[in-house]
Amino acid sequence: MIRSAILLFLAFATTLMITSAAQTAPSSPVLIELFTSEGCSSCPPADALLEQLDQSPTIPGAQLIVLSEHVDYWDHDGWKDPHSSHSLTDRQNVYADHLGLKSVYTPQMVVDGTTEFLGSNGPSAKQAIEKAHDLDLEKIPVRISAISLANPGTVQAHVDADAVPEAVRTRKAEVYVVIALNHTESQVAAGENRGRHLTHVAVVQSLTKVGTVEKGKTFAQDVRVKIDPKIDHTNLRLIAFVQEPGQGKILGAALQRVEK
Repeated sequence: MIRSAILLFLAFATTLMITSAAQTAPSSPVLIELFTSEGCSSCPPADALLEQLDQSPTIPGAQLIVLSEHVDYWDHDGWKDPHSSHSLTDRQNVYADHLGLKSVYTPQMVVDGTTEFLGSNGPSAKQAIEKAHDLDLEKIPVRISAISLANPGTVQAHVDADAVPEAVRTRKAEVYVVIALNHTESQVAAGENRGRHLTHVAVVQSLTKVGTVEKGKTFAQDVRVKIDPKIDHTNLRLIAFVQEPGQGKILGAALQRVEK
């Protein structure tokens, strides 16, 4: 009787340990970039898919870190996307060259810097995320800490990352910091989406290269990023990621929301 009780207790304890380990095991980050525009009538379904991926990750063990990157080549027909940036158009053009595309388009989704597809294609997104997660269970750990507002127009934080692994083909990689809005809404008054009420998540406000990390050397740096002082800082998130030069493969990433 006592032996049975002991065995039952040990089995229960083992189950608790396994469950606890599963809950505390670090997840593997997957960076998902959506190139979009409020001037593009094909983009709202892709925006909705990105929001779904942001709120309800579908791959066990994967941390989906999403970025909504609004390009500026749709800023015509009377409507200028309030979040558009030529620097994000440039980033998309670099991806086009790197991935062997003849031209850029919207909506375009890029997963971990290696796979691109039509941004509204849910099955393609799931397949690309699963592939990225399967290949990269061990990514460079990236950490964000000490986030604060130096003043209404500056976000500061500490970013550090482990060294580039020997198995990676490149000797060094680039470290980027992104400030993004958690959520935005627009009532579009002109262009292809005239009359539509659009919502977005993780809308990039700035994307800045802050340094490099090399093999055998860790990265640690305090960063300061300018933002519009009118932005509600409680609606911000900060993302840091490590990427092979030339906008290659994403080697690691992290996300922290700016607290009150």
